[in-house]
Amino acid sequence: MAKGGFRGMPGGMGGMNQAAMLKQAQKMQQEMLRMQEEQENKTFSAQSGGGMVSATVNGKHELVELKVNPEAVDPEDVEMLQDMVIAAVNQAMRTADSEASANMSKLTGGLNLGGLF
Repeated sequence: MAKGGFRGMPGGMGGMNQAAMLKQAQKMQQEMLRMQEEQENKTFSAQSGGGMVSATVNGKHELVELKVNPEAVDPEDVEMLQDMVIAAVNQAMRTADSEASANMSKLTGGLNLGGLF
């Protein structure tokens, strides 16, 4: 350490700048929490099998609605119906994730903050 100890950051970045940075970080965190709450309340839908199966999830990744066209129900091919359900649910989840990532990117200006918030 330099003689006399650490005297702050070079360039005069003292307490006022640190306070402003902290205030900005708190504002960003509040905005992130608001966006997260909005995201959780939205729904995202997807279809598979040419519209035979429709799945709707919310921003909390909970399946909230599943519609199956009766024509998709073939007792001889249950696996096809299962695959269509899985495909629709997974696509709805990907759509929710994609929108959440896009919103976070807007908030952070593209910075990857990792687990900071």
